Amino acid sequence: MKKGTRNLIALTVILGAAAGLGWMIFDRVQESTAPAQKRDSRGPTPVEVAEIVRGSMEWRRTFSGTLESPSRLVVAPKISGRIEKLAVDLGDSVTRGQIVAWLDDAESVQAVHLAKAELEVARAKLVEAKSALEIAARRLTRMEKLRRRNVASVSEFDTVQAEHLGKEAQVEVSGAQVSRAEAALKTAQIRLGYTRVAANWANGGGHRVVGDRYVDEGETVSANDPLISVVQLDPVLAVIFVTEKDYVQLKPGQEASLVTDAYSGERFRARIHRISPVFRQNTRQAKVELRVNNPKHRLKPGMFIRATVVLDRVKDATMVPEQALTRRNDQDGVFILKPDGRTVAWRRVRVGIREGGRVQVEGEGLSGRVVVLGQQLVDDGSRVTIPPAQDSLPSTGGEAHGT
Repeated sequence: MKKGTRNLIALTVILGAAAGLGWMIFDRVQESTAPAQKRDSRGPTPVEVAEIVRGSMEWRRTFSGTLESPSRLVVAPKISGRIEKLAVDLGDSVTRGQIVAWLDDAESVQAVHLAKAELEVARAKLVEAKSALEIAARRLTRMEKLRRRNVASVSEFDTVQAEHLGKEAQVEVSGAQVSRAEAALKTAQIRLGYTRVAANWANGGGHRVVGDRYVDEGETVSANDPLISVVQLDPVLAVIFVTEKDYVQLKPGQEASLVTDAYSGERFRARIHRISPVFRQNTRQAKVELRVNNPKHRLKPGMFIRATVVLDRVKDATMVPEQALTRRNDQDGVFILKPDGRTVAWRRVRVGIREGGRVQVEGEGLSGRVVVLGQQLVDDGSRVTIPPAQDSLPSTGGEAHGT
């Protein structure tokens, strides 16, 4: 075969293959741009529908967290000593100002007795100094009279006057010694009071509970060694951590409910109490505290909880089943069954709150029934067929009542 003939055959084969490929592409494009018409040529598309209802909806999010006490006080002595008595144990109720421990006070009692004795000595010296001052004052008075009559010399007068001034100074010194002795006695009494260890807190409820006990009777402790910890149980705090996406939806006062494994099926009411203004760098989450009333002390610090927070609430929302949402041309929408019950219409929607398998939608012409199964096979104006059981349902819409 000649070279020109072989080239002609090859060119013919290439052109034929290109033509066949082009026809296939054109056919696919035609099929994708007009799916409804092709399907219509094969008859109505079977679909399932559901009622579009109106009612209240809530947007909720559930977070995991832990219960904590809003206040925890570690009770410790201010002085060292041996524990003679510990009046409370784990789980006991404690009132504000209650004495919870006594330390060995023998040395402190003796120090108070010694301080009292030194105070009595100082007071006696003050009385003695005042008496000596009175005597010196009388001598000075007599000397002044003698001096005015020129009976006493100048040197004798100066001697008596100097003695009087010395007695005045002695009274001042004795008075200062009394003040010092009184202060020493007060210090000894304060230290004696430190042998009785009390549970004092600045504010909050009048009753709290012993959360931990760190020592036993008979042990010797140093100053500031912990004896017990006292925690507040009513109210308690539920601590959760949220991401930036949820953070902007939260604010103090929002309602929430808690569940815990300890009380399966029971919910406890709560409210957001405080929100941290800072995100943790390692987790990129912010701390949120929820206040939970706990009058019976059923909830305990350290329990694992799941907190459901109501982020938003809509009283009159248009709701469709979540599976009815369809995406066409990067737009959210639904297919509405027309009043004739045989064709559908595309309605673009704005998606809102999702709750319990339903979703809030906003848009024009949202009433009647919506396609929930088979909407991927239809387009605007497509003919459809629905099961007889659904065909007998009214298409006027309905109402739903949320929580």
